[in-house]
Amino acid sequence: MNKVLARWNSLDPATAAREALPCCGSQALAVALASKRPFVDTASVVEASAAVWFALPEAAWQEAFDSHPRIGQKHAQTVATEKSLQWSAQEQRAALSTDEAAKEALEEANRRYEQKFERIFIVCATGKTSAEILTILETRMQNDAATEFREAAEQQRQITQLRLQRWLESD
Repeated sequence: MNKVLARWNSLDPATAAREALPCCGSQALAVALASKRPFVDTASVVEASAAVWFALPEAAWQEAFDSHPRIGQKHAQTVATEKSLQWSAQEQRAALSTDEAAKEALEEANRRYEQKFERIFIVCATGKTSAEILTILETRMQNDAATEFREAAEQQRQITQLRLQRWLESD
């Protein structure tokens, strides 16, 4: 067992939830995941997080969505942890184009998305260029509200799993 996981397993529940929060942005997920400790390895944490995530109410999903900055921006819609914002910046690195036309196209697409779905666009941006993200956004604009909400939840699950792995495998 790695040091980070061993330490996290030994924390009191409130502190453990607080430490997991930057990975997910949802208090409910952080608390539920902390309550399932101890875990033997990173894979078991990641697996448990997916099961917990899909069992949460939509309000918990929305809380996680709100903890993200818009693609290309640095500040979340609500309060986000400093670690979460750092991870968002790393995840969006490939998407942060210096091409003004690409930036404007993404900003405009984000505005249209927010008008249609009344929340920010959530995508697992790790390794994706701004052009790839724009294509994904445009495709998802064709979804109805319920389908898109589930897709956003799936993207958040992927983000959470990557962050859990990054966090638990850091020393």
